[in-house]
Order: sequence, then C-alpha cells, then structure tokens
Amino acid sequence: MSKHIVILPGDGIGPEIVGEAVKVLAAVNEKFSLGLTWENQLLGGAAIDAHGVPLPDVTLDAAKKADAVLLGAVGGPKWDAIERSIRPERGLLKIRSELNLFANLRPAILYPQLASASSLKPEIVAGLDILIVRELTGGIYFGQPRGVRTLENGERQGFNTDVYSESEIRRIAHVAFQLALQRNKKVLSVDKANVLEVTELWKEIVTEVAKDYPDVQLSHMYVDNAAMQLVKAPKQFDVIVTGNLFGDILSDEAAMLTGSIGMLPSASLDQNKKGMYEPCHGSAPDIAGKGVANPLATILSVAMMLRYTFGAEAAAKCIEDAVGRVLDQNLRTPDIYTDGMQKVGTQEMGAAVVAAL
Repeated sequence: MSKHIVILPGDGIGPEIVGEAVKVLAAVNEKFSLGLTWENQLLGGAAIDAHGVPLPDVTLDAAKKADAVLLGAVGGPKWDAIERSIRPERGLLKIRSELNLFANLRPAILYPQLASASSLKPEIVAGLDILIVRELTGGIYFGQPRGVRTLENGERQGFNTDVYSESEIRRIAHVAFQLALQRNKKVLSVDKANVLEVTELWKEIVTEVAKDYPDVQLSHMYVDNAAMQLVKAPKQFDVIVTGNLFGDILSDEAAMLTGSIGMLPSASLDQNKKGMYEPCHGSAPDIAGKGVANPLATILSVAMMLRYTFGAEAAAKCIEDAVGRVLDQNLRTPDIYTDGMQKVGTQEMGAAVVAAL
C-alpha cells in the first residue's frame, strides 16, 4: 500500500506553519516506522505566480495519485484584483471538488490549558469537545447558475444558487451519524427549513437517515439559534451536521470558543477516507514572514491525517499529547498568549512539539 502525501504550503503564513508541521510529520514517521513519503506542490497565489492558474494540472494530478494532502492556506491581497475565476480561492474550491472531498470535519476542542484564552467564561467552555461535520462540495458555494448580471433598468444584480440533491445529503448525514457512534451519540442537524426549501429537504433526509442509527439521538435547530447556542451553552453539542454555507460560519464561530482559530485542525474526506488536511484559519497575510503564526492547528491536522487516512491512531495520539505537554510548559504563540505565559514564535513552537514527541 502506498502512503504518499502531497504538501501544499500555499500563501501567506502557509509555508511557515506547514514547515513546522512537516518537521513533526518526519519525527512521527521515523518514531512509528510509518513508511510515509511526501512531495511539495503549488496551490493558490503561489501557483498563480508560477503558472498563471491557482490549481496547475501538475498539482491536481499529484493530489489525485496521493493518499492524502496537507494544505497550509491560500489567498491574500496581492491577488484580490485579478479575474475572479482564477483567484487563489477558486483553486481551493476546485481541488476539493476534483477530489470529491465532500465531508469536512472540524473539531472544536478546548485544551484545558487554554480555558482562560477563550473570550467566554471558563465555566462555559471548559471541557468543550464539538465535532462539526460540514458538507463541502455542494450548496451555495458550488450551485449554478451564479454570477453578476445587469438588469433591463441598468442595475447590477448578484445571484447564487443554493442546491442540494438527496444523495449529497444522505452521504454527509451517514458520516455524521457514524462519527457520533464513536462519541456521545448525539447529532444536531442545522438548517433554515422555515424559509429555505433546500434545507427543508435537508431536514427531511437527515431524519430519514437517523432511522438507520437508533442509538444516536437526533435533534434539529435553525442556524440562527445554533449560532446563539454556540456562545450561550456550547457544551450541549456533540456532532453538528450542516451544509456548506452554515458549516463555514458555525465552525469559525466554534473555533473562537477554544481561544484561537490557530488551534483548530480540519479534515476533508472522500468516500474512501482519502483526505485533505488543513488548519481552519486563513493565510493571515498581515503576519506572514514575521515568525509569529501559530503552527499548532496545522500540526494537529497532521494528527487527523494519521488517524483518518492512514489509521495510525498511536501516532496521531502521540502528536496530540505532545501539543498538550507543550501547553503545560506555558509556551504560547501571540494568538493564545496570556499574562504569565512564555511567548514564542512559529519555529520555537514547532521545535517544542518535536521535542515533546
């Protein structure tokens, strides 16, 4: 069995944080004799600069042949003025679609050492462990028709189409229920079925799928209420399943409950658990090159990759435990720094994790 990884450092802080994650990957690869190999390719703005497109054929071909992809982040103001169809983000959407990475897993886990870093009271977030399952290749981000048109009166009008097929809803629902069986056996489906027909169908199909999982408790919530409940009483949630747009927003909101989006990894999986793994945060061009970005989300994405794609649970747990030990040492990058802690940079944090392995 091949165990090959394509690494896409991307733009902004991407190369910095991925560099530290690869050091951790190399360390566990040796420690556990995993036999992993990897290569670098270009995606996003870096690919535009080199090839004129955000997703070159060579990158896509390599990603299709690989078992997993590790991504940093894409985009930045440097490419904001170019034609929308070839901006960095279009490359990211295309590779997700081409690899059929329909299931986005975003855990929101609060390390106990960071309870004071959250903007909410520690008693509200202490012990937080939520898994958001976001449908990633359908919905309004991919729906057609889309665009900007000029009406007869000369006024411009923007439009997008939010569309989900029954099969798309069923497959993401099954992922959520299967993951819930491994956790606290609760699934919350988030929709806006009171005003959007597409999510009315979503609610109906998820309810049907729930019949296959009698041990899992299913509940439903409108997205506006879910957003409120995430900051009011987040520990009520176990697995949250929702569409592309709502999942994008709610997962970023949940990320801040943990103290920093710089702590949160993600996985995007296909039907066979081949996946692309990346931090939940963006390219942060304002701090790129300053050596202050938090690499822990990317490092924890490596742990998710080992767990979900390669089935290397011991190696994944080793990385997660190492991150915990580093936090116990009171080492903090600026995004999670509080008084009394030791402020460190990107490379120092990465080196500390490798040492803790």
